[in-house]
Amino acid sequence: MNRLNLISLGVRDINRSLRFYRDGLGFQTSVSEENPGIVFFNNAGTKLALYPLEELANDINEKDSPKGKGFSGFTLAYNAKSMEEVDEIFKKAEKAGGTIEKAPQRVFWGGYSGYFSDPDGFYWEVAYSEEWEFDENDMLIIK
Repeated sequence: MNRLNLISLGVRDINRSLRFYRDGLGFQTSVSEENPGIVFFNNAGTKLALYPLEELANDINEKDSPKGKGFSGFTLAYNAKSMEEVDEIFKKAEKAGGTIEKAPQRVFWGGYSGYFSDPDGFYWEVAYSEEWEFDENDMLIIK
């Protein structure tokens, strides 16, 4: 098992989250109806899905829901190809209703990085490094 195909985010308001990711950040999806049961985004590489939080929690364990509070130790990441791209994504995220948790800045590992959270509190790191390389699918090459 050496791949990750899908990341599902349990969201409180699927329409709000759809607008945030599709309209605000530009994620591509074929979903256009109101109140979809699930949303899949057609991004390169690993797919991202939105699913109602209550239904996702019940799917995991209907009798003892795992819905927690606070930071779970989980973040999502987008690796940019320039500092300007990082800044542009932060502008889009904030305009779409995201919260800037740590503004983009030079960081200890030599790159440029920051964090925002989406309307459900999922944390996204957007980062850039001059040393990163990408493959033909715009996926980060890790050596």
